[in-house]
Amino acid sequence: MTIQLVVGLGNPGLEYSKTRHNAGDWFVQELASRYNISLKPEKKYSGLYGKGLIAGQLVHLLIPTTFMNCSGKAVAPLANFFRIPVENILVAHDELDMLPGVCKIKQGGGHGGHNGLRDIISCMANNKEFYRLRIGIDHPGHRDRVTGHVLGKAPANEQNLIDQAIDEAARCFEIWQKDDIKKAQNRLHSFKAQ
Repeated sequence: MTIQLVVGLGNPGLEYSKTRHNAGDWFVQELASRYNISLKPEKKYSGLYGKGLIAGQLVHLLIPTTFMNCSGKAVAPLANFFRIPVENILVAHDELDMLPGVCKIKQGGGHGGHNGLRDIISCMANNKEFYRLRIGIDHPGHRDRVTGHVLGKAPANEQNLIDQAIDEAARCFEIWQKDDIKKAQNRLHSFKAQ
């Protein structure tokens, strides 16, 4: 089972580009630069879009340029147009319940309060079976501080850990496309940035 569409969640605009909530966006940018796939604004998919070969498989890349809570408005039209089944979609997003430097792949599940996931699920006829690349950004400790945390920039040491994890996730994505998800998960889930 290979992935045909990789979506990187974030908020548009320069003021958000370096904030933790844009970790999914960073992952898609990493894939794009690694495989020389140019991302260009595409109105009908409300995002930056490109496609290219990764490990010999055609992959569509999308960074929605909607705000996070409208991410599904970018994902659904693209998936529908190319007839990409929900199970062949990977959504990369920031994850409060994991430390910086950790990434994990899982399939299905709820949105866990993540507005981007919530909107994608609702725009995909409540089908939750897409894969998620969860990129750890840590929890600020109290729910009242979550918004400021996700919309804030990580300190340099944390950003370095996040960048290392995204780099490793990109390597594991190639393994997933070439071999299988188990091999990719085993490697990624045992990785811990230093």
